[in-house]
Amino acid sequence: MATVLLVEDDDHVRQAFLRELRDLGHTMRSAGRALDALRDVAANAPDVVVLDLGLPDLDGAEALKMLRAVSDVPVIVATARDGEPEIIRLLQSGADDYLVKPFSAGHLHARIEAVLRRARTEARRQAIVVGELQIDLDRRQAKLRGTVLQLARMEFEMLAFLARNAGRVVSRRELLTEVWRQPYGDDQTIDVHLSWLRRKMGERSSSPRYLHTVRGVGVMLAAPE
Repeated sequence: MATVLLVEDDDHVRQAFLRELRDLGHTMRSAGRALDALRDVAANAPDVVVLDLGLPDLDGAEALKMLRAVSDVPVIVATARDGEPEIIRLLQSGADDYLVKPFSAGHLHARIEAVLRRARTEARRQAIVVGELQIDLDRRQAKLRGTVLQLARMEFEMLAFLARNAGRVVSRRELLTEVWRQPYGDDQTIDVHLSWLRRKMGERSSSPRYLHTVRGVGVMLAAPE
């Protein structure tokens, strides 16, 4: 289950939701003021924020904008404002979902799960998986069989580009253009980086597993059969 930050100034409502969402398996944190919530998120981002708009120190819509400036944590807005223009404005300001009061803890729980499913799907889109090779584009990290590869910047760029085109032979000219951003250059640059990549991935040109050189054409990354 998720770590949820509940931002709600009404103590009775806050305590009731904290209790019921804990019973549903979530780890709960809470804040009664917008600025306290912003400090909480900045210190240790939860999995999702449930943000009430009627806060005593700052309008919730402004709090949402400030939250978006420091974090991309999913936010579910809890509001009594059910007009379509207001809902559109909140979604355009960075809310991932909204609930119009009153609502039950069960309904909120279902919305939390839906938002987290979307967030996990989006996170997977930022990763490339080829066999046991995993490339996290956001973190600029590559793992092979669970072990982090210690790659220099251009090694990572080359590996990520080949992984995006897994199963296709990429020409040396394309590598120079798309990875090194040069219309022309020395093929030796590619050979050297390819050699370093192979060594760090524990393979040799004579017995490739992932990185295959197609003589006279280019390079292909493919999962071992």
